[in-house]
Amino acid sequence: MKKIIAVFIAVITVMSLAACGTNGGTSTTAPQGQTATSTGTQGKKTEIYFLNFKPEAAEVYDRIAADYEKETGVKLKVVTAASNTYEQTLTGEIAKSDAPTIFQINGPVGFRAWKKYCADLKDTKFYSFLTDKSLAITEDGGVYGIPYVIEGYGIIYNEEITDKYFALGDKKTELTSMAQINSFKALKELVEDMQAHKDELGIDGVFASTSMASGNQWRWTTHLANVPFYYEFSENGEYSDTVSAALDAPETEFKYSDNMKNLFSLYTDNSVTEKKLLGSKSVADSMSEFALGKAAMVQNGTWAWSEIADVAGNTVKEDKIKFLPLYTGVDGEEKQGLCVGTENYLAVNSTVSEEKQKASVDFLEWLFGSETGKKYVVNELNFVTPFNTFDEDELPKEPLAAELVKWTAKKDIKSVPWTFAAFPGDAFKSDFASALLSFVQGSAEWDEVKNTVRNSWKDEYEALNS
Repeated sequence: MKKIIAVFIAVITVMSLAACGTNGGTSTTAPQGQTATSTGTQGKKTEIYFLNFKPEAAEVYDRIAADYEKETGVKLKVVTAASNTYEQTLTGEIAKSDAPTIFQINGPVGFRAWKKYCADLKDTKFYSFLTDKSLAITEDGGVYGIPYVIEGYGIIYNEEITDKYFALGDKKTELTSMAQINSFKALKELVEDMQAHKDELGIDGVFASTSMASGNQWRWTTHLANVPFYYEFSENGEYSDTVSAALDAPETEFKYSDNMKNLFSLYTDNSVTEKKLLGSKSVADSMSEFALGKAAMVQNGTWAWSEIADVAGNTVKEDKIKFLPLYTGVDGEEKQGLCVGTENYLAVNSTVSEEKQKASVDFLEWLFGSETGKKYVVNELNFVTPFNTFDEDELPKEPLAAELVKWTAKKDIKSVPWTFAAFPGDAFKSDFASALLSFVQGSAEWDEVKNTVRNSWKDEYEALNS
């Protein structure tokens, strides 16, 4: 991970707007135009097809397609899946005669599901763009998925409000700066005293609502849960990474479940919203609460700045939005950084013609290697990329992306990789979410959450590997 982060800092560009956002989306296609003559076959026309994962980038990709055709003569069709429907859309589209030639897979788990459609990219210039080849999805010497954006998440806080707390004359803590918050113990001390002074601070609660509405629990069942599972699977010395360990684990102890409970309960006990009402709260609700200054903190990622800045009446200043790691009380967490990784890997369809495969790779090399393409990546797609084609002076412009750079550059701080990429399927996450909601609403003890996670992991693993 240190190697990845070092490379990441060297080549970093601008952060992804909403990797895990909930914006809606509709299918869109590139503007109509003359289909180009493909290279190498005079008179024969071809078209490439990109199935886009990010609804918030649909209009940008339409402009990219128009410029790509203008510069190269090659027609690019872009279809954008609606939010939370990508796998379903890909399943339908991949079976058509006019199938996507470029699509996205969701890490190692996604590769297992779509491997027969993934072309080997090891001999392409696109693969050579990767500054760290270990980032790619590989198998038996082949390269089948290439990451195109790096992201991070933690606790986002409004420094204007925390500074106001440190200036209070009647605060009960001796804390004077956020630089002192490097453990769960220190975070708990800060949060509980801020909650006691919420009226003086002009907030309704320290934390924005813990979004437990249906379809909105991913911040807890994946992002928050990532930390305890990272610590559990990093203990096995047989594996070089925690994703591999988790993928091959037929069951889990959920050994650090109490640590997850520490932070989750801190969220819900010091919230803008009463616990029993959290089942109706969405991510959009929580981001609005933070943007309007009703809360001082919220768990989310680098993609969240647009969700904050676009709220009507937003009070959060760009230079006052900061990050903290997800401290849970694990020994040695003083050296823990943000959770850093990606779920976004591009693949080329191996079942289409070699001509279309080559044309698809050519487009990806143009997007991440040409001046026109890179301007779109930096200024409109707002990606932090792992490619050596971007200059070092192309630094993040968004504040949360800049915060991520600062955290990954801290000496002796180790970022937490995205172990949740290896979690079992949707049934596991759904069971986990239901158990968490029952716990929040007081109808279940934490031991029931722990047992649900253990049993569901085992059942889902058996179902996926039978």
